Amino acid sequence: MIHPTAIVEPGAQLGAGCEIMAYAVVTKHCVLGDRVVVHPFAVIGGDPQYLKFDRASETGVRIGAGTILREQVTINRSIHPGKATVVGENCFFMAGSHAGHDCEVGANVVLANAALLAGHVRVGDHTFLGGGAAVHQFCRIGESVMVAGHAAITRDVPHFTMVAERDDLIGFNVVGLKRRGFSRAAIAELKAAFHDVYHTPGNVREVAARRLASTVFASAESKRFLEFFAGGTRSFARPRRADKDAENPSD
Repeated sequence: MIHPTAIVEPGAQLGAGCEIMAYAVVTKHCVLGDRVVVHPFAVIGGDPQYLKFDRASETGVRIGAGTILREQVTINRSIHPGKATVVGENCFFMAGSHAGHDCEVGANVVLANAALLAGHVRVGDHTFLGGGAAVHQFCRIGESVMVAGHAAITRDVPHFTMVAERDDLIGFNVVGLKRRGFSRAAIAELKAAFHDVYHTPGNVREVAARRLASTVFASAESKRFLEFFAGGTRSFARPRRADKDAENPSD
């Protein structure tokens, strides 16, 4: 049903069961999957916040089926002709959250209120970003990562971990993996791989590459964790230093 006061561009097409609420803006540059819900004052497919952008460029936004975009969410279209900013299936963007141009967000991702993704950020499946968390451009956030509220992320965050404050890797996301149904054996091996990579002296990329080549860790989950360190252009979030903990004994 289309309300008589709605303004709809001729030829616009939405997936089955989509709901676009009053005062929401969905531009011609968007493709929405089935059952996508867009709440009031969201702007989906707006121009990227990039000073050199040519507004005539044919770029877009793709939203996966079942995703919910709450009030005042903004998702900008790509800066590259023929490309799109992508949000996967069954995501939940809470009020005021933002995905900049050329982001790639996986499936079942939650952005809490006012969480912000700069341009070119990649977020893995089943990841949660707490309220007010902000991610620097070109960062990668892995699969099943828990990002604390108000965190400032300027480095890549490996799969299955938890991060807080400024790039502080505070542990392994055991609760999240249990909720996804990971086996005890898989979780135990992942924890061992995490400890090995981060507590072996040397460059973490090189340590991870050696462990991957040695087949010490055989599970598919551990291999995904180790493979993460081979990609990206930024450095990696690191475990919180002991001296920092001593300065904040109540943390």
